[in-house]
Amino acid sequence: MTQFESEILRRRTFAIISHPDAGKTTITERILYNSGQINVVGDVKGKAGTKAATSDWMKMEQERGVSITSSAMQFDYKGLRVNLLDTPGHKDFGEDTYRTLMAADSAVMLIDAAKGVETQTRKLYEVCRKRKMPIFTFANKMDREGKSPIELIDDVEDTLQMACYPVMWPIGIGGLFKGLFHRFENKLYLYEKGNPEAKIVQFSSWQDPLIKDYVGEELFVTFQQDMELLEGILGPFDTEKFLKGELSPMTFGSAKQNWGVDLFLNLFCEKAPPPQPYESNSGAISPTDKDFTGFIFKIQANMDKRHRDRVSFVRICSGHFERGMKVWNMRSERELRLTYANQFMAAERETVEEAYAGDIVGINDTGNFQIGDTITSGKKIRYRDIPRFSPEHFARVLVKDALKRKQLEKGVQQLVDEGSIQFFFDPLVGRQDPILGVVGALQFDVLLYRLRDEYGIDPTLERLSYQLARWPKDKNGKSVEKSIQGNIKVYHDAYGNPVILFNEEWDLRWAEKNNPEIDFYITS
Repeated sequence: MTQFESEILRRRTFAIISHPDAGKTTITERILYNSGQINVVGDVKGKAGTKAATSDWMKMEQERGVSITSSAMQFDYKGLRVNLLDTPGHKDFGEDTYRTLMAADSAVMLIDAAKGVETQTRKLYEVCRKRKMPIFTFANKMDREGKSPIELIDDVEDTLQMACYPVMWPIGIGGLFKGLFHRFENKLYLYEKGNPEAKIVQFSSWQDPLIKDYVGEELFVTFQQDMELLEGILGPFDTEKFLKGELSPMTFGSAKQNWGVDLFLNLFCEKAPPPQPYESNSGAISPTDKDFTGFIFKIQANMDKRHRDRVSFVRICSGHFERGMKVWNMRSERELRLTYANQFMAAERETVEEAYAGDIVGINDTGNFQIGDTITSGKKIRYRDIPRFSPEHFARVLVKDALKRKQLEKGVQQLVDEGSIQFFFDPLVGRQDPILGVVGALQFDVLLYRLRDEYGIDPTLERLSYQLARWPKDKNGKSVEKSIQGNIKVYHDAYGNPVILFNEEWDLRWAEKNNPEIDFYITS
C-alpha cells in the first residue's frame, strides 16, 4: 500500500445529529477533550468566567446557548485523522445540517435517555437513510431518570425502522446507575459521579456471579435478565448491515459527566468507515482516484470580523490536495489557484499544506464559489447538486439610514451566499428591494443579529404573508414567464431561476390545476 492510499484509509469524517437539548454540543466538547484537542471543557451556555463550548464559536451561539451554524473540527486519535462536523439541532437550521450531512461518511445519532427519538432526530435520520449512511447511536443522560435501555432500543427500532446492536449495556439508570458492561470485552466500567475515570473490572462473561459484588443483587438480577434477552435475539455484529445503515451499534453514557464518551470514541475508531465513493455525473468516484476532486458544502462569512473574511468549506472526495494547486470550477468554468487554505478547530484555523480525500478544508474565498460547486484538478465531473428547500417564512429587511443601504446589501448577499437565507426579486424592478425567505423563523433573528453585529446597521423586519415557494419548469422547455396562465407573479431567485411565492397551499393547488404543462418543484 502506498503512502497516498494509507493516508486516505486513516481518514474518518462524521457528523453528530440530534434533537435540540439532547446534548450534542456537550458531547462534541467531550470528544475534543478526550482526544487531547482541548484542556478545559466548555459549557454550552457558559457562566461568567467559564469557557464557552468550542464548536459554538459565534457570539450569538454563546449568548443563547444554541448551535446556529455547523462547525468543522479536525483531530488525530489512535492513528486516525478524524474530521468532526457538529451540526445545529434546532429545526430552523435544518438546511445547514442537511448540507453538512452530505459531506460526512457516517453519523452519530444522539438521543436523550428520558425522551428517546424526537422529531428533529427522525427528520435528520431520514437524510442519513437516503444516503445509506452508517449510524452510531449514543443514549445520553444515563445518570438521570429516563427510559429503560430496552425501551430506548424499541423506540429507535419502531420509530426509525433501524436495528440496534448494544455494544455496551448500562446497569441501572438515574440515581441507581452503576456503569456499563462492555459486551465485546466482558469488562465492567464502574461509574462514580464526578469522576470521569471509570474503575474497570474484567470478568469471564456476563454470567460471572462476581458482578453482583459491584452492582448489588437486585441490579445483578435485572442485568442477567436483560443479557439473556439480548443474547437470545442478537447474533454476531453484522458489519455489512452497519455499513448500509441498517444496523446501528449503540452505546450509553453521560456527556455532561464526560462518562462513556471515551468508550464511544474507541468504538467509533474501530467501526467507522474510511472515505467512501461519491456519485457524480460520470459514476462513482473512488477516494483513491489520483485526480483531486471535491465540492463546496458550506460557506461562512466573517469568521474573523476584523478582516471581513469568507471561507468556503470543501469536502475532498478524491485525490491529494496541495496548497497553491490549480483547480477547475465546473460551474463557472474558471481555473482557480487555491493559495490560502485552512483546517479548523471550530473558529480556530491552521494553514494546511496538504490534505487527502475525506478531509474538510476551508478555502479563503473572495466570491468565486457557491454552495454545491464541484472543483477538480483533472477529469471534468460534477457531483450531485445540493438542493435548496422551500422557505416557509418571508420578509423584507429595511434600514432607515440611507447611507447604510450598501452595507445592508453586502450583508444580505453574504448571508445568501452562506445559504442561511434565500433571495427573491421582481425581474422588472431589479434586485434593490428583495424578498428574503427562510426555512425557520429563528433564521430571521440570526439575520438581524448578524447585520447589527457584523455590519453595524440597525435593520427592521417587514413580515410578508407568503408561506411557500415553488420553482416552476415548463415541460415543453418554454419560458415560464410567457407560458404560465392566471394572474401569477413570477419572481427570480438569487441565481436567476424563476420562482413563484404562494400565500397558502390552496393557491399552489389552483396554479397547478390551471397550468398542467408546468411542474412546480419544492427545491431549486
